[in-house]
Amino acid sequence: MGVDQAPTAKGKQAATGLKQSAATDERKTEAEMGHPLKKGADRFEERSKSSDGKSAGAKQKE
Repeated sequence: MGVDQAPTAKGKQAATGLKQSAATDERKTEAEMGHPLKKGADRFEERSKSSDGKSAGAKQKE
């Protein structure tokens, strides 16, 4: 749920904290890897390959 969509003040605060935590973790990971993480479709493809070495498209053809 997005920060703006949270129905209560406590929910908005939790969503904001989660968003900040995720951004901090992403910056830390990028610093450790030495390059930015891929975004969007490239990220999906990268994660799909990492699980079993096959791309998402190759899995669908099987």
